[in-house]
Amino acid sequence: MQKEIVLKLKPAEALDDTVIKTYLSNASAVPFSSITGFYKTKQSIDARSRSQVWINLTVRAFINEPFVERQALAIHFPTLSASARKVIIVGAGPAGLFAALQLIELGIQPIILERGKDVRARRRDLAAMNKAGIVNPESNYCFGEGGAGTYSDGKLYTRSSKRGDINRILQLLHQFGADETVLYEAHPHIGTNKLPHIITAIRQQILDSGGQFLFEKKLSKLILENGHITGVQTADGDQFVGEAVILATGHSARDVFELLHVQSILVESKPFALGVRIEHPQSLIDSIQYHCSTRDANLPPASYGLVEQVQERGVFSFCMCPGGIIAPAATNPGEVVVNGWSPSKRNNPYANSGMVVQIMVEDAVRFFKKNPQPNLFGTTDPAKHPLLLMYFQAAIEKACFIAGGGKLVAPAQRMADFVNKKESTDLPNNSYLPGIHSVALDSVLPAFVYNSLQGGFKAFGKKMHGYLTNDAVVVATESRTSSPVRIPRDAVTLAHPQFPNLYPCGEGAGYAGGIVSAAMDGEKIAKTLAMTKH
Repeated sequence: MQKEIVLKLKPAEALDDTVIKTYLSNASAVPFSSITGFYKTKQSIDARSRSQVWINLTVRAFINEPFVERQALAIHFPTLSASARKVIIVGAGPAGLFAALQLIELGIQPIILERGKDVRARRRDLAAMNKAGIVNPESNYCFGEGGAGTYSDGKLYTRSSKRGDINRILQLLHQFGADETVLYEAHPHIGTNKLPHIITAIRQQILDSGGQFLFEKKLSKLILENGHITGVQTADGDQFVGEAVILATGHSARDVFELLHVQSILVESKPFALGVRIEHPQSLIDSIQYHCSTRDANLPPASYGLVEQVQERGVFSFCMCPGGIIAPAATNPGEVVVNGWSPSKRNNPYANSGMVVQIMVEDAVRFFKKNPQPNLFGTTDPAKHPLLLMYFQAAIEKACFIAGGGKLVAPAQRMADFVNKKESTDLPNNSYLPGIHSVALDSVLPAFVYNSLQGGFKAFGKKMHGYLTNDAVVVATESRTSSPVRIPRDAVTLAHPQFPNLYPCGEGAGYAGGIVSAAMDGEKIAKTLAMTKH
């Protein structure tokens, strides 16, 4: 007999198989020896009690029958025939990679064009950013094999359950090398140190099946003929032909958005969020969340999620990284962008999180009225320009670069000083390798962003006693939360309204947010495309 059994255990108990089997025998009213084995199906932390942190655990128990290990998904990818239909995929992030895998399952050959380098070669360019403040516009934390998520943590949690089969995505990641914990943890996480191996394995599968995978192939033009896209041209002059094009270029591909606009292909502004990244000592977050002076060694570093309405504007935490590092995420020289990541063990001494504010079209219109830049908009009314919010995003990033003084040094302020509008006389030790420079951030951030964050920090300090402290540092700017542009698509065909064989996909198109939702969107596009004759 097999049973799903829910247990509430202390942290040390949840790590001891013998103790778990004892609880299972008691819950099932059978002898200990009758429990032939078990595996975990769900696991989460409950830290609401001030006296004890609990682990909520659901297991599949095998009672008086042979134990069978978890049956992991094993998808077979066929070898494609020479006559297979061909589809071009622009971008090798999760949307592009999972679209390619799905196309292969359906007998279609993907031709993946990635502007950046392979996942291992990217490391040298990341090192140049961290050590020397040098940005390679084609190879950085956002661009390259695996996309932005590869070197930005590998968080797999998503609320987008209606967009596709989350379990299938997690199972596929496990099949390509992710730890089994991604199958049952409430907030699964791979870790930046482990993701490159998984991305490499996915690429090898695509190649083994007959797909094409080309690096340093930057999109320069969509080839249009009689209202149809026949292929693409890359910056080196090469042209690629396919029956359809999947655009999966990520949220930071500004040149692609510009290209579409220049080619009169419809794009539109999309609200996004912008703010700062805040870093605390991990020990402080542990003590707040676990109600303790020292974290139990059997518990992971604590995380948090915060949200507040400040003057009818949302302020919320984003991409919280326990035991993490703040990283430079600029994609061009002359801008400062920060993001965060954690290794698989989450064992760094700091906890960082984005703290961001909703940005709407009207906010950008007001900003450019105060800071005119007519060369950006030409004769177009800024309020109607489809790249308005992208230009706003870029303007704040440039201001932060200037305030930091160059070489990706970021403007920063202690948290309590930020709230009190007081420039910090010094700054705490922190994880941001290019360095931080003390700046009164109300001189860098637009007033509505600064005031919203100020109110949010005050509210968060009341929710988490000790959170509002000068031991924390606020670093600007966290601006690549999502795409500030949407590439429209039909709700049924998923194709662009002007071109029936152009498929906007993933974060860059404005239809996903994170690894799992982007991967699901890629699969959805591939399935729909496969059923359509072009």
